[in-house]
Amino acid sequence: MRFKFIEEHRLAFSIGRMCHVMDVSPRGLRAFRSRPASRRQRSDLVTLAHIKKQSRLSLGSYGRPRMTEELKDIGLSVGHRRVGRLMRQNGISVVRTRKHKATTDSNHKFNISPNLLDRNVSADQPNQKWAGDVTYIWTREGWLYLAVILDLHSRRVVGWAVSNRMKRDLAIRALKMAIAFRSPPKGWIHHTDSGSQYCSHDYQKILRQHGIKASMSGKGICYDNAAVETFFKTIKAELIWRGTWDTRRQTEIAIFEYINGFYNPRRRHSALGWKSPVAFERKVA
Repeated sequence: MRFKFIEEHRLAFSIGRMCHVMDVSPRGLRAFRSRPASRRQRSDLVTLAHIKKQSRLSLGSYGRPRMTEELKDIGLSVGHRRVGRLMRQNGISVVRTRKHKATTDSNHKFNISPNLLDRNVSADQPNQKWAGDVTYIWTREGWLYLAVILDLHSRRVVGWAVSNRMKRDLAIRALKMAIAFRSPPKGWIHHTDSGSQYCSHDYQKILRQHGIKASMSGKGICYDNAAVETFFKTIKAELIWRGTWDTRRQTEIAIFEYINGFYNPRRRHSALGWKSPVAFERKVA
């Protein structure tokens, strides 16, 4: 037990110091290390290799619950405690930094649509309820603004666009991408805040042309748009805040790869039964 304790804490404390405190000899520790690995230890090594691989594929964003579900999905029989122990012993953790800061320009004279969601953000099928919002990202060239549209059924990003200015054309490009990608039926709800880019005549005209019902949160009310706010927090914690961005183009490419290569097809959500947005939609199709 003493040798095992030393091995488990070798990253945190000096081995020599622990040998002295535990009253064991370095020679005894070397003999312990030279013993053939037990079945449990061999299994841990295999599991750890998969944990490291999945941590790399998830951009280092998976903690114990998501990692456990990922390992189960590839056929490993593991539990939360074992995965947590191996991650802890090997310094594999999720780094969370900063807080999300929202941007909404509500100082305008456009008409504001009623809140049709009214806190009912659940949807039984895709293309029933969408939500959109805008955030910003700092690069060495200046600010880059990101507009996204999520399907509230699966949290899937169905439309997005970037620009160096937060104008209505940014939100319009994200909307047009979503409509082209999904070809939704008429009568579904598109929810946003009451920012000027969403209340503009051009944006509202596109909604009417496609039979889309506009819905908006009142000033200071963010519950109905919480899914988009959560996405912004996620992409910033898992991608943006982990590096320094020299150009807007570099950032745009990274966002494209994150959304289409990881978030939509791979990232697991607790609200979706630990499935990715694409897998969740495939399940109900």
